[in-house]
Amino acid sequence: MSILSFGDYIEGRKYKVLDERQLRASAGIMLLLGIIASINGFILNKYTVIPYISGFLLLNFLIGIFINPKYAPTMLLAKLIVYKQSPLPIGAIQKKFAWSLGLVLSTVIFSLSLFLINDATFFDPVCLLCLICLVLLYLEAAFGICVGCKLYDLAINLNLLKNPTEKPNCMGDSCEV
Repeated sequence: MSILSFGDYIEGRKYKVLDERQLRASAGIMLLLGIIASINGFILNKYTVIPYISGFLLLNFLIGIFINPKYAPTMLLAKLIVYKQSPLPIGAIQKKFAWSLGLVLSTVIFSLSLFLINDATFFDPVCLLCLICLVLLYLEAAFGICVGCKLYDLAINLNLLKNPTEKPNCMGDSCEV
């Protein structure tokens, strides 16, 4: 088990896996943070909290992708929340793709939100990107639908990405990549 790894090998699987329950709880935590940022922006017109929350999510994705998702702050909290539940292994390769999309979105939101503090004209693009993030997080947390995983599967089918040698499972065994 390596510190710098996205997922772990377990007995009976030939590919790296993550715990689906922790991932969904982590998505729920990120959704809650996104809702807090959205309420501050939409209702209260206070934009100062948005860079802090988007920066935290950016850091969360950076730690998850480049170090190990089990050390990402939302995953640590999620592990505490679901510690009594049995783990549900899910393929890690498509989740890494999905987290990479989250990293890109949170990087753009964070960058734009720094300008938003002094110039309210940046609210529309930040708002649109935040809404996209909230929808993606809601689909994952509430229904177990990982849109990033579906996009990964689509990229493989369109030959944009190399087909993995081992076919990892999707959330709820809904597909085999």
